Amino acid sequence: MAKQPQPISPLKNFFAGGFGGVCLVFVGHPLDTIKVRLQTQPKPQPGQAPLYSGTFDCFRKTLVGEGVRGLYRGMAAPIIGVTPMFAVCFFGFGLGKRLQQRKPDDVLTYPQLFAAGMLSGVFTTVIMAPGERIKCLLQIQAATGETKYSGSLDCAKQLYREAGIRGVYKGTVLTLMRDVPASGMYFMTYEWLKNILTPEGKSVSDLSVPRILFAGGLAGIFNWAVAIPPDVLKSRFQTAPAGKYPNGFRDVLRELIREEGIASLYKGFTAVMIRAFPANAACFLGFEVAMKFLNWIAPGL
Repeated sequence: MAKQPQPISPLKNFFAGGFGGVCLVFVGHPLDTIKVRLQTQPKPQPGQAPLYSGTFDCFRKTLVGEGVRGLYRGMAAPIIGVTPMFAVCFFGFGLGKRLQQRKPDDVLTYPQLFAAGMLSGVFTTVIMAPGERIKCLLQIQAATGETKYSGSLDCAKQLYREAGIRGVYKGTVLTLMRDVPASGMYFMTYEWLKNILTPEGKSVSDLSVPRILFAGGLAGIFNWAVAIPPDVLKSRFQTAPAGKYPNGFRDVLRELIREEGIASLYKGFTAVMIRAFPANAACFLGFEVAMKFLNWIAPGL
């Protein structure tokens, strides 16, 4: 296994991770909007067609009805949260690696990298949960024809006014259930691919742009392969009216399985997978480029 770079700089990670996250949101948000609308569309009445027949139908109707801006609806919330979230995410991964090292030059095994990635998922949930709640509500309101929230800040204010901090953080447990194992898979896959793509005698820090894009994009695919079922539950739970699911995700799971079958846990699969590769390729490329720039201008930081 190729040697891992040491040590990690929290400040550099903040800026590099934040830049990578902005790249991810800009590239991936349109398909995230499609994913949420597919996951939360109402069950059609007997004899009626569903609101969206699939990923491309949802994309077409959104583009025709709302224009390009419709595809980027709700993006302010993830953009606002993305810099600290990805900073904490990449820092959490680095911290997880360091906590498992006996010596600074120890090279971690893949299970240890998976555990470090899981820690990053715990770290990011504090920021991710309210951002996801606001994003999902804004993404579906245009499809319903009702404009309850004028924007991210207005949505946050109304949620807090209606139910306090619990209203803002609704769905936190499901966010943890999604992000902890998925983040472990995400970072482990990325490190594994970087190692096998690194030519003999070379450093992982010298990987070419196409190889970084491939490793980051495939890591995103593996991440979402793990994350889709809890993500469907989370989206449905976070956008449901207050009191609809008194027992939390268990009620959501029972309802989905009873009414739509096990396949309902993979709603939005096509949109997620189409989005996962380019969005995460952009994220890791942005992170690596920003980290190299920071190392160049401030090597001792």
